[in-house]
Amino acid sequence: MNAILVIGGAEIRAALRNRWIIAATLLMAALALTLAFLGSAPTGTVGAGPLEVTVVSLSSLTIFLVPLIALLLSYDAIVGEAERGTLLLLLAYPVARWQVVAGKFLGHVVVLGLATTLGYGAAGVVLGAIGAADAESALAFAGMVGSSVLLGAAFLALGYLVSVSVRDRGMAGGLAIGVWLVLVLLYDMALLGLLVADQGRTITEAAFNRLLLLDPADIYRLFNLAGFAKVSLFSGMAGLAEQAQFGRAALLAALGVWIAAPLTLAAILLSRKQL
Repeated sequence: MNAILVIGGAEIRAALRNRWIIAATLLMAALALTLAFLGSAPTGTVGAGPLEVTVVSLSSLTIFLVPLIALLLSYDAIVGEAERGTLLLLLAYPVARWQVVAGKFLGHVVVLGLATTLGYGAAGVVLGAIGAADAESALAFAGMVGSSVLLGAAFLALGYLVSVSVRDRGMAGGLAIGVWLVLVLLYDMALLGLLVADQGRTITEAAFNRLLLLDPADIYRLFNLAGFAKVSLFSGMAGLAEQAQFGRAALLAALGVWIAAPLTLAAILLSRKQL
């Protein structure tokens, strides 16, 4: 455990020296504050509070932004160290290969969690200060921030899996972008095309709900846009919320599986890989 913490601490220090991490945090804060202020405009006509509008807007933004940041953080975490020769130096110490994966992952999760919490938390603080939040709205916003960190952790784990599967940083970068394109953009398009082609003959509601669990971005979308009553009304997903077979706890558990499975597989592959 001590080795994991030491490696994680080193990753945190290295990431904090990286200016683009600071830039990503400032970008999140700027976008969150902009959406928070703009989100208060439609309150009087649609009956949604500013915080619900902000949750819907930030959730839609997060699906594209956080996975990309997570993959950029992690795609060369292992293969980059191997190319520079520092991975062999690290493994010369009394540390297991799975501890290297776990420690680096822990450091990156802390960095991404800080960036997300500080960036999005700025909007929550502002809206809370002006009295634009009730208890349910505050819970939805807190759930959005927490699940954003989990979504980022899932894509970090996928980035680690990519990083241990190749021997070249360029290939790792290409695969990472491919993972982002497939899970964030193409999967939903393919699923929509499948539903149109099927015309309701074989794909039932239960099957459709299970297909959504095969994409962490869809799990995140379901949790935030259909998991809270006020937010689902404003997001237009109230009907889906009524038909959903999975509660918030089940959706969070599904995100946990998306974190644990790729990370475990990455540790297994690294333990068998010849360096």
